[in-house]
Amino acid sequence: MNLRDLRYVIAVADHRHFGRAAEACHVSQPTLSGQLRKLEEMLGMTLFERTNKSVVPTPAAEQILPLARAAVENADAIAALAKGWRDPLAGSLRLGVIPTLGPYLMPRVLGPLKQHYPNLDLMLWEDITDNLLTRLRRHELDAALLATDVTEDGIVDIPLFDEPFLLVIPEAHPLSGEGQVSSAQLENVEMLVLADGHCLRDQALAACKQPGGGRADLRATSLEMLLNMVAAGYGCTLAPAVAVAGRASPVSGTVTRPLTPGTAGRTVRLAFRETFPRRTAVEAVAAVIRTLHPGGT
Repeated sequence: MNLRDLRYVIAVADHRHFGRAAEACHVSQPTLSGQLRKLEEMLGMTLFERTNKSVVPTPAAEQILPLARAAVENADAIAALAKGWRDPLAGSLRLGVIPTLGPYLMPRVLGPLKQHYPNLDLMLWEDITDNLLTRLRRHELDAALLATDVTEDGIVDIPLFDEPFLLVIPEAHPLSGEGQVSSAQLENVEMLVLADGHCLRDQALAACKQPGGGRADLRATSLEMLLNMVAAGYGCTLAPAVAVAGRASPVSGTVTRPLTPGTAGRTVRLAFRETFPRRTAVEAVAAVIRTLHPGGT
């Protein structure tokens, strides 16, 4: 038994599919399948129930998996610690980022990061919060930029900056002449929100006190799509300040109005596993972002 075999077991358990597991491990499917059969023969037990439609870990495998994950994690930690002693700010850092933050924050961050830490290779993965946290737990990411509180065991975070939300409305909207928009006024706004899974969706609905609201027939999968829907006159939306900073309006045909202070906003955080051995690299990224104060208050 070796670490490679354990990585194969973990990959098949996570993907529930030999082809996808092999792809994730960068080997051919016959190679992975053959190696797992050899491992099963050595252990004298079946690890996976195989059918034409599914691959399911056996009860024995379910007991082995936590030990396999711990062994792989400890081996990776040893390798990372060794490399970290040589230079914790060199090598790859796999960073996740939510879609309502990545396109607006990362273009400002990548240049300064490369300037300050030229040997740090940032690898970005954009996804919604739940998926990023899953990848963190699976050690597929090293850290993730989020905009919600992190309450999972073993995951810690560094608060980076607070930013308010702005109301984005069509140019001819009755609120376009307001200096600031209050929470009471938001309750009467026809709010466009992102699809389920985006944290900005829940934050926007909470701000306008429409927990089940928003137009059910119009759910965008990106903030840019939402802004263009506003420009077309389908409703209004809330956008984080980082997405509209430096622009008179997010898209042509819209205007932005600030909300009464404290009405709605979010805290951007850098989350990572508490056991991650290269905390120095995570803190370096956090320090650069904090220095830029994008949209912060």
